Amino acid sequence: MILDRRLKARINIDLTPLIDVVFQLVIFFMISSTFKTTPGIELDLPSSTSAEAVSVAELGVIAVSEDEVYVNQVLTSAAGAETVVRDQLEGLVPEDVKATLEAGADAPYQLVVSLLDALRRNGVDEVGLSTLPSRSGP
Repeated sequence: MILDRRLKARINIDLTPLIDVVFQLVIFFMISSTFKTTPGIELDLPSSTSAEAVSVAELGVIAVSEDEVYVNQVLTSAAGAETVVRDQLEGLVPEDVKATLEAGADAPYQLVVSLLDALRRNGVDEVGLSTLPSRSGP
């Protein structure tokens, strides 16, 4: 009987440190990533000392200028906003719809009033105005 007594090298690669590093990188990128929820419109919102948080609105109106108004991310003008609001409210009860109106601090007051009128003519009475909280005390 012949015995083979040679020592064979056993190679085992431990993958635990590699998996730990990969999970650390995944967690780092998940935490450090930011996501924009707006359609990419930058507005300089006015500040308010009495601002309150509101629930999510079903209808969002963003006023950039007379020619650039977004109604639920649909581009229109101030003159055509009423038609787009009517289209967006199709199949909904207008009295139950909550709307949010965002306009820049430098937006003309007439633009804000005309958009509020367009919402009210379509039966939307609950309209919140978006503002930034004031950094200085009252």
